[in-house]
Amino acid sequence: MLQAGFLFVLAGLAEIGGGYLVWLWLKESQPVWYGVLGGCILILYGIIPTLQNFPSFGRVYAAYGGIFIVLAVLWGWAVDKKIPDTYDWIGAAICIAGVSVMLWAPRP
Repeated sequence: MLQAGFLFVLAGLAEIGGGYLVWLWLKESQPVWYGVLGGCILILYGIIPTLQNFPSFGRVYAAYGGIFIVLAVLWGWAVDKKIPDTYDWIGAAICIAGVSVMLWAPRP
């Protein structure tokens, strides 16, 4: 479970970080190497989920969606200096609860 959590966070950071670099290149006129580096990081994001031990592609990617939401809130707080409000935290907690049910619910 610890390895799964680590891979979820690593993939989420790769997705957000890579996307952020592409954003900076295209929206904020940063040098093209920002976009190239962001694209390379996004390729890593595509590879990292394959390291998970869960057998279902759909469940793994759905879980990444929930983790991504939490990481995006934290990224916005740390990088964009947008302080999350109570509703951001409630929404993030609901997403984590949903991810937990999807991945670790007992199944026959």
